[in-house]
Amino acid sequence: MGEEAARLSEATLDRLPASVARPAYDRARTRIGVVHLGIGAFHRAHQAVYFDQVLAHEPQWAVCGVSLRSAEVRDALQPQDGLYALELLGPTPQWRVIGAVREVLCAPRQQAQVLARLADPDVRLVTLTVTEKGYCLEGDRLDLTHPDIVSDLADPRTPASAIGYVVAGLRIRRARGLPAYSVLSCDNLPDNGGKLRRACVQYAHQFDPALAHWIEVQARFPRSMVDSITPASDDALRVRAQHALGLQDAWPVQREAYSQWVVEDDFALGRPDWERFGVTMSGDIAGYDRAKLRLLNAPHSAMAYLGTLLGLETVADAMGHSVLAGFVARLMREHVAPNVALPERFDADAYIAAILARFANPAVRHRLIQIAQDGSQKIPVRFLGTIADALAAGRSIDALCLPVAGWLQFVRQQVQAGASLADPLAPQLSAITARVQKDAQNPVQAYLAMEGVFGLLAEDERFVAALHRAYAALGDGRPASVQMALTVR
Repeated sequence: MGEEAARLSEATLDRLPASVARPAYDRARTRIGVVHLGIGAFHRAHQAVYFDQVLAHEPQWAVCGVSLRSAEVRDALQPQDGLYALELLGPTPQWRVIGAVREVLCAPRQQAQVLARLADPDVRLVTLTVTEKGYCLEGDRLDLTHPDIVSDLADPRTPASAIGYVVAGLRIRRARGLPAYSVLSCDNLPDNGGKLRRACVQYAHQFDPALAHWIEVQARFPRSMVDSITPASDDALRVRAQHALGLQDAWPVQREAYSQWVVEDDFALGRPDWERFGVTMSGDIAGYDRAKLRLLNAPHSAMAYLGTLLGLETVADAMGHSVLAGFVARLMREHVAPNVALPERFDADAYIAAILARFANPAVRHRLIQIAQDGSQKIPVRFLGTIADALAAGRSIDALCLPVAGWLQFVRQQVQAGASLADPLAPQLSAITARVQKDAQNPVQAYLAMEGVFGLLAEDERFVAALHRAYAALGDGRPASVQMALTVR
């Protein structure tokens, strides 16, 4: 590109082309009111964008991002004054520079600064995107044998885990007579706020029961649900960013244009006016989680298994296959939506239309084989609950069983081809497949014996019969047989 481009920063913001949106406020007048633990791509492409919009009207909600492991994000963003570019993926990509992150800290190297920021009276909200593993849970409770928790409990004043930092900050605030902040989980796990609250109280109780009681009474842990496909940043994105900005950005982020954030309205020290910028405030986060799981994640899995059998590679490819796309749309509208208890005033038709548009976005290359991973964990929560509800209502489940049968065919093909099966139950699935092939057993009956997957449904004659029909309809699992099965459903 000839002469090396200058770096994105406060000093170079005025060099951005008019096509690139930029912070609509004076960053110098903002104050840090949010500490975010786990400042990865998803936070910077999702929650930080909402805060960026809020700051034009409420300057007290700037973000301090904390990395709990690596210094990479801090080292990339510090020379850029926390600024970075976001590419919204679509037929015509849109670019904007996000200014909400005013400070980036690396916890292992700047522990004192992180704790000081958590104790700052201006901080009223702590948010997290640390993935489910970062909560160190065993079921619904904290795993007290987890190495990170064991280490933190040995000296709670020098934490390393997310739970340890949240509680350490609350401990300092209590000692100083400061009010407790709210702690908002933005990770996609059911009852995320409830799980986080129980983990923090349980952790604090191990060394200071009075602190645990204070947290239980004073702190707030609202539940939330987030949704937006955010592909990982790579060198191709950095090149695109430099072309769009005319400036170097060490760590831009990208996501689809669609973004959803649903938050329970339960905050100790106030909150931003999020509704103004599209956030849904609701007391029924479980209902939104259920809608996403069954109306978004389940069709995703349906395309993954049936699309892979058809020889397709990406979700956009699947949506370009008229027979499969038609089946998925009918599945959502006619067989899933009627069997889901949806939140009050939830517009299922609009939600389904938005999902189908997202699936068809060619700019988001979501590979079907990635979605197909961990089927033994996904099938029960994405399909079997809907099937059980349909059975209870006396409705047909034949169409709902076809993606489940597609998973069994996918497993069979992967194992027989000697391909790696990315699934926690891979040894069990491989053994069943090999035994079925060797002894010419009924494959459906053999897989149904997996109690951890099918549970009590394996004893329901209506489900067993429907799954047999669906598996038989897919024939040998080759494209012609699959297409025929999809056509008649």
